Amino acid sequence: MLVAALALPALGAAALALLPARIAGVLGTAVAAVTLVPIVVLPFARGVAPSTPAPTGSALIRPWAELDVSWVPALHLDFHLGVDGVSYPLVALTGLLTLLCCAYTAWKGADRTLLALLLVLEAGILGTFLALDLVLFFLFFEVVLLPMYAVIAGWGGDQRRAAARKFVLYTLFGSVLLLLGVITVTVTAGTGDLVALTGGAGLGRDTQYAAFALLAVAFAVKAPLWPLHTWLPDAHTQAPTVGSVILAGVLLKMGTYGLIRVGVGVAPLGARWAAPVLGILAVAAVLAGALICLRQTELKRLIAYSSVGHMGFVLLGIATLTATGIQAALIGNVAHGLITGLLFFLAGAIKDRAHTGELADLGGLRETAPRLAGILGFAAIASLGLPGLAGFWGEAFAVIAAVGRGGGLWTTLAVLAAIGGALTAAYFLRLLRKVTHGPVRTPVPAGIAGAEWLAWSPLVALTLAVGLVPALVLAATSLPVEGLIR
Repeated sequence: MLVAALALPALGAAALALLPARIAGVLGTAVAAVTLVPIVVLPFARGVAPSTPAPTGSALIRPWAELDVSWVPALHLDFHLGVDGVSYPLVALTGLLTLLCCAYTAWKGADRTLLALLLVLEAGILGTFLALDLVLFFLFFEVVLLPMYAVIAGWGGDQRRAAARKFVLYTLFGSVLLLLGVITVTVTAGTGDLVALTGGAGLGRDTQYAAFALLAVAFAVKAPLWPLHTWLPDAHTQAPTVGSVILAGVLLKMGTYGLIRVGVGVAPLGARWAAPVLGILAVAAVLAGALICLRQTELKRLIAYSSVGHMGFVLLGIATLTATGIQAALIGNVAHGLITGLLFFLAGAIKDRAHTGELADLGGLRETAPRLAGILGFAAIASLGLPGLAGFWGEAFAVIAAVGRGGGLWTTLAVLAAIGGALTAAYFLRLLRKVTHGPVRTPVPAGIAGAEWLAWSPLVALTLAVGLVPALVLAATSLPVEGLIR
């Protein structure tokens, strides 16, 4: 099942290049749908892997399902894949969003190259979440670079090439640091096995400090975390709708997932050393993201900057190095993927209908397109953290984890983060006031196509379901989180 989850989208992308273009939409959507089958089966593999800690003494509990075969024996590299409660929600989210994006692309007029790129992106992102070898993790981490560049540069807006170049330059900078961190760890420890390395086995204090610094900056670029976020608004604004959904929904999570799985897991002493700095940067991101959003005048750009604040809450949870904080980060990742993916779908629909994303040119959406306005209102209040919806849990418990950490610094950070949450509510309410209320400036057609309902409905349903039953994300996270922070 692990191999199938990676092979199916890769083979599907190759098939799209060889088969007639007229069947591209059906084929691409079918491949994405079939890829969900092994993903759905993976939770039932629990119990296949041993339930005891790794024999090396690592505190990480063995994954539900695991594949470990020799890859390059001379270099002691293994093709090591596995899934557990930390990675599975992001694996499932990747499969779902890819399917929705492929179906949406097919409805808009299937472009087989774009569909192939979406499937390559899926393979790379899934590989990142499933890899349990550091070198393999790095390779999958890099696979997504060129396909996302091509998506932005090929199907984006008027300034798409400049935005794509900026995305590549920032990501390459992070990639160099990530490679240095991977080399530092694997050469010193003599292995790249993340199971064996969890807890910092074989790594001295100074090595962990250096490795964590390199890895943290590399993952901060991908997430992106303030102040390394400046490539994000341009990329989101210029990317096509499906590009923005994948970018915000799962590609950014490669950074925060990497910080948890690799940064905290492999270099725990480095994580404790850097925790106060990470906490300060997290709160700065929350406040800066909110204040910038209050000044934004373009719809997609506002949603893009909102990601900076939401990722700040995720980083705050990670920085506390507590079980509550890490779990807050995990559910915050999933909630952000669901809600912001929905917001970008809606922003694309509004721009397609109104031919503008400027807030000053929009207004009265509840009169011209009440159903569209209703779904936008739902997504906005979910993103601002309304209790009962998915966005609430990650933000609330990141603040609780900071308070629980104790001390003047963490209490102050918790208070400032809570203020940032209030500012988040302010800019989303401002967004609704400008777009859905007020006089009609640019009429928006009222109809919603069946394919749009198909793309949006699962995200609406899951946002509500995760908000009401957070155990859907957190049920299997206790043991692996305990292993990571022990």
